[in-house]
Amino acid sequence: MENEKIVNLSDSLDTPTFYGVNNSNILCLKNQHPNVRIVARGYQIKVAGAEMAVENFEKSLRLCENFCIRNNRLSEQDILMLLHGDQPHERATDNLILHGVNGKSIYARSTNQLALVRAYENNDLLFAVGPAGSGKTYTAIALAVRALRNKEVRRIILSRPAVEAGEKLGFLPGDMREKIDPYLQPLYDALQDMIPATKLTEYMEKGTIQIAPLAFMRGRTLSDAVVILDEAQNTTALQLKMFLTRLGIGGKMIVTGDMTQIDLPPTQKSGLKDAIERFKSIDGIKTIEFNEKDIVRHPLVKRIVAAYRS
Repeated sequence: MENEKIVNLSDSLDTPTFYGVNNSNILCLKNQHPNVRIVARGYQIKVAGAEMAVENFEKSLRLCENFCIRNNRLSEQDILMLLHGDQPHERATDNLILHGVNGKSIYARSTNQLALVRAYENNDLLFAVGPAGSGKTYTAIALAVRALRNKEVRRIILSRPAVEAGEKLGFLPGDMREKIDPYLQPLYDALQDMIPATKLTEYMEKGTIQIAPLAFMRGRTLSDAVVILDEAQNTTALQLKMFLTRLGIGGKMIVTGDMTQIDLPPTQKSGLKDAIERFKSIDGIKTIEFNEKDIVRHPLVKRIVAAYRS
C-alpha cells in the first residue's frame, strides 16, 4: 500500500544551498532512494511510496538538512558520505563560531575574540571595546547569527548611531533610508559573509533581521533577540541609556565601540565610556577590551593604530 507524506523543512535552512544547482542535491538524495517519488517546493517535500521507503527517505533527508544548517553547505559528495555513515569534513576547532556562506569557517581569531565568545554564554549584556580591525562587530554578528540558526532567539537587531565623521547627512542624496544606509553598510557586509543572499533577503523582508539607526529604537521592547549596537562611542549617555533599557525577556545585547574614534562634539562625553564606568561590578554585564594584538585586517593596520595612539 502506498503511503504519502509531506515533510516540512526547517525555516533555518537555506533552500538554494540545500537543493543545489539545478536541484542536483535533491536529485542525488532521490537516486539513493529509488523506491520513492518526491515533489520538492520551497520548504515542503512531498514523498510517496511504501511506508518503510518513505520513512527511510525522511531519515536521510533530515541527516542532510541538519548538516546543511550547521555548515551552510551541502554537496553531492556530502550527501553520499552522510548516507553511508561517514562524516563529511567539518573544521575541528574550539574557536569555531559558525559556518558562513559556502561553508566558510568563521571562528574567533584572537584571544579577546574568543573571550567575547565565551562571555556571551554567561552574560546578557556585553561591551566590546577596542581599535578598528580587531573583529569586535564581526564576532558579535557571528554570535547573533549562530543564536538565530540554533533557534535560541527569534530576531537579530543591528543598530548604529548616525553620527557624521566630518560630513552632514543633508548633503547625501536620496531619502532618509538612502542617507542612513551608508552608515549601516559594515553590518550588511558581515551578514553577507554568514548568510546566503536569498536567505538574508528573506530574513530582512520578514523582519527576522532588522538594521536601523539608533534613533529608531526608542519606545521598543526587544525580546527574544540578539541586539547589537555598533560604534557606540558616538552615543551620548542618554542615548545609550535609552538603548540599553530596550532589552526584553530572552534577549541579549552586545555593544561595540572604539574610544579613539569619538565623533561627538568636544563638550559631550561618550555614553559608552560612561556606561562602562557605571557597570563595572554588575553581574550579567561583562566588558571585553580589545587591543592592537587582536587586529585581523592588513598587517599595516596595527602599525597605523599604534602610530595614532603614540
